[in-house]
Amino acid sequence: MRWEVVAWGALALLLFAAEALAPGAFMLWIGIGAAAVFVLVAVFADIPLLWQVVAFVVLSVLSIQCYRRWGKPHARASDKPLLNRRAEQLVGRVVGLPQAIIDGQGRVSIDDASWQVSGPDLPAGARVRVVAVQGSVLLVEAAA
Repeated sequence: MRWEVVAWGALALLLFAAEALAPGAFMLWIGIGAAAVFVLVAVFADIPLLWQVVAFVVLSVLSIQCYRRWGKPHARASDKPLLNRRAEQLVGRVVGLPQAIIDGQGRVSIDDASWQVSGPDLPAGARVRVVAVQGSVLLVEAAA
């Protein structure tokens, strides 16, 4: 048995094993490139090493591109798009101000959390509606 055949076969198996140990659908496709070169070297005995490496690189890139184009699962819309986006979940809520908004800045408590708010100057006790979120700051307006 020729060393090139054994080497490409071993590389393909090593890459498949790496994919099995740390899945991410990347080593698999490089392993497919190595397996294809293994078959080429087994069938055609006189391929120079440089061309084997070139074939490995080209076939690996092609297999990765095929995966990205046809095999990769497309992102589907979530049924809970605001999950883990707590501030955005508060848009539309109406709450009372425990302290006044002065110079456009204040604080409000919602669901056991204290939030910084930005909006028009309003006295303590006024009702405000959360209309948007800017970073971790809730943008509010006076509620009707």
